[in-house]
Amino acid sequence: MDIETVLREKRDSKAKPHLEQYAPVWMVHEKVLPKDDAIIFNVVFQHPYYGWVNRRYRYDAFNDVLYYRGQVTLSEAEAVAVQEKEPYIEVTVADVPNSYGG
Repeated sequence: MDIETVLREKRDSKAKPHLEQYAPVWMVHEKVLPKDDAIIFNVVFQHPYYGWVNRRYRYDAFNDVLYYRGQVTLSEAEAVAVQEKEPYIEVTVADVPNSYGG
């Protein structure tokens, strides 16, 4: 298995449990940094307080830590465009009002 695949699997095992509360979640950007044992990625989802957001994370595989790197809000048109793609995390019934507010 190549290093990028290993990094993605480790990232998914850390990020998916955290992001499932916001499902459905779409991954819109990913940059694998094999020399740093890290991945920088952005996800889009509907936040219970802020509406549609594009949130950035950095996963550090060496320390097995997921770092939150900020977020920006999206317009309704931007959110609709993202939803045309397959989600990173799917859900049968969205429970946005009961998700964690952080």
